[in-house]
Amino acid sequence: MVHACRTLISPRRFVAVAIAGGLAAACTSSAVPSPSQATTTASPSAATTTSPSPDSSEAWLTYQHDAGRSGMGTAGPSANTPRLAWRSSALDGAVYAQPLVFDGRVIVATENDSIYALSAGDGKVVWRTHLGTPVPRSSLPCGNIDPTGITGTPVIDASAGLVFAVAFVQPGIHELIGVDATSGRVRFRRRVDAPGSDPLVQQQRGALTLANGHVYVPYGGLFGDCGPYHGLVVALASDGRGPLRSYQVPTGRAGGIWAPSGLTVRPGGDLYAATGNSDSSGAFDFGDSVIRLSPDLRPLDSFAPPNWVALNTGDVDLGSVGPTLLAGGLVFQVGKEGVGYVLRARDLGGIGGQLGSAPVCGAAFGATAHHGTTIFVPCVDGLVAVRVRADRSLAIGWRGPAFDSGPPVVAGGVVWSLDLGSGTLYGFDEATGRVVARASTGPVAHFAAPSVAGGSIYVAATTRILAFRTS
Repeated sequence: MVHACRTLISPRRFVAVAIAGGLAAACTSSAVPSPSQATTTASPSAATTTSPSPDSSEAWLTYQHDAGRSGMGTAGPSANTPRLAWRSSALDGAVYAQPLVFDGRVIVATENDSIYALSAGDGKVVWRTHLGTPVPRSSLPCGNIDPTGITGTPVIDASAGLVFAVAFVQPGIHELIGVDATSGRVRFRRRVDAPGSDPLVQQQRGALTLANGHVYVPYGGLFGDCGPYHGLVVALASDGRGPLRSYQVPTGRAGGIWAPSGLTVRPGGDLYAATGNSDSSGAFDFGDSVIRLSPDLRPLDSFAPPNWVALNTGDVDLGSVGPTLLAGGLVFQVGKEGVGYVLRARDLGGIGGQLGSAPVCGAAFGATAHHGTTIFVPCVDGLVAVRVRADRSLAIGWRGPAFDSGPPVVAGGVVWSLDLGSGTLYGFDEATGRVVARASTGPVAHFAAPSVAGGSIYVAATTRILAFRTS
C-alpha cells in the first residue's frame, strides 16, 4: 500500500494513499519549555520600506481563509490578466504550506523549519525565525520530503498577534511553536506528539486549526505508508499551557488525517475530519470516513461510503480532500474515487447514510472552495463546479479544461487554481468556468494553493513566493 501524503514536488501528481480513523482520547500535561532553539533575524531595510503595499485591512489567517475552509476572500483581484508584482528572494527551504497574510505581511513556513514575514508590498524579508533543525529523509523509514520541517499550513491568531506552526525537529519530534507576528520572537514551544505514537512515522501534513481556544493538529503517515501510524488529532490551549489532548482513529493501523486542509470547524465548535484507508477488509474501523469530533475531541458520529471495504483495499482514500461545510447544515465530501457525497452536519449518517451522491471527476485531492451551494472541486482532470440542489442531489455546473488542479480559492467573482503539472495560475469565471486569466508560476509543490488578500494573489513556487496583481 502506498501512502497518501502526496507531498512530493514534481510535475506529476502521485496517486498515493491516505490512512484511516480512530476514536481514543488521552491527556498529558507538561510545562512550557523555553524557546532555546529559535533564531530570529530581521531585515532593517525591509522593516523600514516605504514601498506601496496592498490593502492591509484584509487578512488570510488560516488555510482556505477561515475555519470553515471556504476558500472565499472578502475582496480580490479582477478578471484581468495577472501581472507579477514581485518575486521574493530564495527562502531557505521548500514551501508546502499555503501563504498567510496579516497586517501587511505574507507569512510563510519552510521545510527548513523557518517562518518568514515578507512585506506584502514588495516581498522583502521583514523577519525570519529559524525554529530548529529539520529531519532528513535518511532518518525516516519512508517519505518523500527531504528534509522535513514545517509542512502543514500554520494559523494566525490576529487578536494575540501569534503565528502557530508545527515544526518537525531533530531528533524527530513535533513541536507546536507560537511566534510573535510582529517581531518573529518565539513566545512558547510545546511538544505535540500524541502519547504512545511514534513521531518518526507520523506526518503533520494537514493545516492547523484555531478554534475553541485551542490549536488542533492533525496527523497522518509518510509517503510509502510505513510503520504503525494512525490518524491522530492533538489539541493544545492557544497559550501553550495545560493538558495535551489527543484523539486516535480506532484502526489497527493507518486511517490518517492527511488532507492539506486539516480539520474543518462548524459554528458551535464541532470539528470534522476525513480519513484515508485503513488495513481492515472486515470489521469497520473508521477508515475512509468523515468523523465529527467535539471541541474536546470526543467522537460524536461518522459517515462512510457503502463501498468502504473496496476503498480500503484499493487505496482509494475518501480523505484525500477535507470536508466542506455548507449553509443549511450540510457537509460535502469527495475523495480519490471522485464521488461526491452530501451529508447532514449534525448526523453524518453512518455507513451509507448520505443524503445524495454523484460522480464528480476522476479523482480529487487537496481542498475545495465554495460559494453558496456551489463547491469548486480540484481534480486530476480539471477544476469542477458542483452545485447542491434543493433535494440534496448534486449537479455539475461546469468543468474547466483538463489539468492537474490544485486547491482553488475564490475572490471577486473569479476562481483561482494552480495547474500543478505545468506551474500555471488560472482564473475562471465563477459562474461559467470560462478561463479569464492565466500566468506562469514555474514549479510548485503538491498540493500548492494560492491565497488572496488586498487585491493580490500569493503563490508558493517551491522556494520563492510570487505576488500577482490584476490592477
